[in-house]
Amino acid sequence: MPEAAFEAVTGFDALRPSSARIYDYFLSGKDNYSADRSLAERLRRAAPGIRVLARANRDFLARAVRMLSAEAGIDQFLDIGCGLPGRENVHEIAHREAPGCRVAYVDSDPMVVAHAQALMASGGETTAFQADLRAPETILHDRRLRAVVDLERPVAVLMTAVLHHLSDDEDPHGAVARIRDALPPGSHVVLSHAEVTPALRRAAALHACADAPFVPRTPDRVARFFDGMEPLAPGLVRAPRWRPDTCGARLTGAGRVALLAGIARIPA
Repeated sequence: MPEAAFEAVTGFDALRPSSARIYDYFLSGKDNYSADRSLAERLRRAAPGIRVLARANRDFLARAVRMLSAEAGIDQFLDIGCGLPGRENVHEIAHREAPGCRVAYVDSDPMVVAHAQALMASGGETTAFQADLRAPETILHDRRLRAVVDLERPVAVLMTAVLHHLSDDEDPHGAVARIRDALPPGSHVVLSHAEVTPALRRAAALHACADAPFVPRTPDRVARFFDGMEPLAPGLVRAPRWRPDTCGARLTGAGRVALLAGIARIPA
């Protein structure tokens, strides 16, 4: 689709910073625009550790997918707020551990979905579609999800670095609870979330001009996302400290990375 037509159909605006494209920039990606890079640099000056936070999130996601597919026997993944494709995407990691894993990518950003459909959706094992975490039922009941993921069997729902882009008024805890209640026993919820620090408060104020808010939360409020579930060891911790491997060990000052991360299981 020509760029002008894409903009007309989706409402895409390259002049307004996008949280997905800012994240892509912090990961040294190429799918970002001048407005995204400008705001990203302002965020970096306000919160110098924010680029490390993005990388720590990506490393945690990889470790989580490897563990769930290799150790927990999970062969279905629903990645909500998947972001732009990069290196080591969920389906690539999962397929190395357990060939035949099925992955559904979901994002509210039309540009993200267009890239995901072009680069990641293939055959009958992977799909990508546009939907919004604020309305979880539209994700769970979507025919494209049901064509790939069987919600009668255990599934891992990934919500990494996405819940802090929902304001309190948008009820992120309620959205996660509705997803939890739709999952069968043995399913897992994977999440990461920015923690409140003075630097990230400054970043949040700057982020107000982007397409989504940035809302760091305290550890107790992040822990509430796991209500009704059984957290896996070591619980909710700073992302580099969640079962670190050589990727996590590369990060200096791991305990200062203000990104909380964890995995919880839906009990029988």
